[in-house]
Amino acid sequence: MTEILLNELNLFSDPRVIDPSAADDSMAISENPATSKPLAAIKLQSESEYNEIVERAVDAQRQWHQIPAPMRGEIVRLLGNAMRHQKKALGELVSLESGKIKAEGEGEIQECIDIADFAVGLSRQLYGLTMHSERPQHRMYEQWHPLGTIGIISAFNFPAAVWAWNAMIAAVCGNAMVWKPSLASPLVAIAMTKLVHDVMREQDIFKPDGIDPCDIFGLIIGTDDEVGSAMISDRRLPLISATGSCRMGKVVGQVVAQRLGRSLLELGGNNAIIVMPDADLEMTVRGVVFGAVGTAGQRCTSTRRLICHSDIVNELSDRLVSAYKQVCIGDPLDSSTLMGPLISQQAIDEMHASLFQAQAEGCKVLCGGREGIQRFADSPGYFVEPTIVRVPAGSTPLVTREETFAPILYIFEFENLEKAIEQHNSVSQGLSSAIFTDSVRSAERFLSVDGSDCGIANVNIGTSGAEIGGAFGGEKDTGGGRESGSDAWKAYMRRQTCTINWGTDLPLAQGITFG
Repeated sequence: MTEILLNELNLFSDPRVIDPSAADDSMAISENPATSKPLAAIKLQSESEYNEIVERAVDAQRQWHQIPAPMRGEIVRLLGNAMRHQKKALGELVSLESGKIKAEGEGEIQECIDIADFAVGLSRQLYGLTMHSERPQHRMYEQWHPLGTIGIISAFNFPAAVWAWNAMIAAVCGNAMVWKPSLASPLVAIAMTKLVHDVMREQDIFKPDGIDPCDIFGLIIGTDDEVGSAMISDRRLPLISATGSCRMGKVVGQVVAQRLGRSLLELGGNNAIIVMPDADLEMTVRGVVFGAVGTAGQRCTSTRRLICHSDIVNELSDRLVSAYKQVCIGDPLDSSTLMGPLISQQAIDEMHASLFQAQAEGCKVLCGGREGIQRFADSPGYFVEPTIVRVPAGSTPLVTREETFAPILYIFEFENLEKAIEQHNSVSQGLSSAIFTDSVRSAERFLSVDGSDCGIANVNIGTSGAEIGGAFGGEKDTGGGRESGSDAWKAYMRRQTCTINWGTDLPLAQGITFG
């Protein structure tokens, strides 16, 4: 099946993709985390190749930004339709390379399609404001111009969608782009780029002189040390959009800031759900299980902490343990599977270390745990059991303040909403948050200025599964970036305030008389 899928997507036609049996130490290996077997070897590109790709993108962008935004939108519409046509195969590739279950793999490609549709409409809505001038016979307005060529750095857990959030919006805004994907999921990046390049060659709207239209969507497969460092230091890229860990984001932000460039950072989350005593517990369990177990806990929006009122914490804990025992773990391409593998052995080791520390700090494992990791010790894949950990009342172990990219759920208890919100906001990350309650007062208190300090705040839904219509991103160590919907498009453009004097006099602002 794997060989059929790779051939269907024609991945081995890319000169960077070779049979894994011919790999050497200079190449990256794409592997199936469900089997730990290699899918393909990827030839790593050098800094000189990176510079060539950027130069071509810059040249192409100079002509790309000249065509009207609605025409750029029409090309993005064609890209979305091509993704629709290949949705099943691309979704299976996401599952194969990242370990997501089949529904989530196809859901990720649907997200790419959705953001393409959104961008098509946006191409006719890149609005600027008009302002009344204080000077007679003057007109003021603002307009938005493309930034130029931007850099996109993505992570393994959303190997297609994060690129699409950036690429589709950046394209209608008039930018070119260079994409550096995670070396844990390069095949998805190559497949998505191949699809885009096929469309760019076939469309009749953008036919630049002496330029390959494919260069609008550049792709570089390289290491962080060589290509990544060059990318974030590159003044030709006025914006770097980077998704990854908080540690990585701090490096990217500092380097880009030193050259006075822009950063759009989507970093870690230590997301919590507050559960009030009046919550619908059946709905709560469903929301928590998907948030904590979906994608094997490898989403930046995964639920890490559950802050439960003391009146219901025992009942809810029992319900969750029962639900976890029904989670089918296995081949992500099997439609009955609810949780696939972690991405690597390193991820298992980090989960193991976190659980060891949690127990050393007095926490109690209710299900899963280190024994759950050992249950899959003879499996060729990187499988673990989703784990629930009960935190002693009144304590906040250090391990719960950091994000472990694995399916660990820490359960806290509280006596009143004020203490719950204080507990909720006590971590350095600020991405996604939720409260389950039937009380309007509790919901509004959670959403107030003194409530959740996260970029995303939900009522009676979990922390995962954001829609593309709203801006996605978080505060504090999550980086402050916003991607996808709402007015996130402004990150990819530069604002220009314009004043036109259509009179015959030259009055100065603030009533200044000069000369």
